[in-house]
Amino acid sequence: MTAALLTLADSRLPAGGHTHSGGVEQAIAAGIVHDPRSLEVFLRRRLTTAGSTAAGLAAAACRAAGRDEPRRASLARLDAEADARTPSPALRQASRQQGRGLVRVGRRAWPTAAWDDLPPHPHHPLALGVAAAAAGLGPADAAQAAAYLSITGSATAAQRLLAMDPITVATVTARLAAEVDAVGAGADQAAAGGPAPTDGEPGPAWLPAGTDPLLDLLAEVHADRDDRYFAS
Repeated sequence: MTAALLTLADSRLPAGGHTHSGGVEQAIAAGIVHDPRSLEVFLRRRLTTAGSTAAGLAAAACRAAGRDEPRRASLARLDAEADARTPSPALRQASRQQGRGLVRVGRRAWPTAAWDDLPPHPHHPLALGVAAAAAGLGPADAAQAAAYLSITGSATAAQRLLAMDPITVATVTARLAAEVDAVGAGADQAAAGGPAPTDGEPGPAWLPAGTDPLLDLLAEVHADRDDRYFAS
């Protein structure tokens, strides 16, 4: 564990993540999340689907950012894969909003030519992978950060919306620590495997592709609300 990895996973990083709830705001409105136990169930569900997918993409983007060629093409392909793995238009928009915010911070905090090779308004996991590479971290670190971030934003949002005891919420996330580690490690391993006949890069079919129709539905319903507190 390095200070750079801690910085990337820190909620104080001004990349805009604090304005997103990861679906928990709508889950609370629907009665799905209402206490610490239901929050833990929701976070685990999010971690093993969207979190795993984000972790794999972040690891692959970190690996691509560490190469000079064909970096731009590799990142463009990963951005398309992120779109394909995010069925909900609302979630795609949220991911790109957070990606744009992280690029803005990353360009100043960790300068690298790889930022210029990202597509305009990239998905958040891609920006996270490039930031990790620029900070001297590896694909496994990028995957770990993505897995961790997939639950912490939702946990903090639930704490605020339900006026939960902060210690209780911290306990919930601590109980998921081993699962976060496992998801990050599994996603990194998947992103590193698979055939690559032309450019030495694992094929996209090997990247995690976990999705959850419930999270997609919550995101679309939430996007149509006029009274929402969080952007997503």
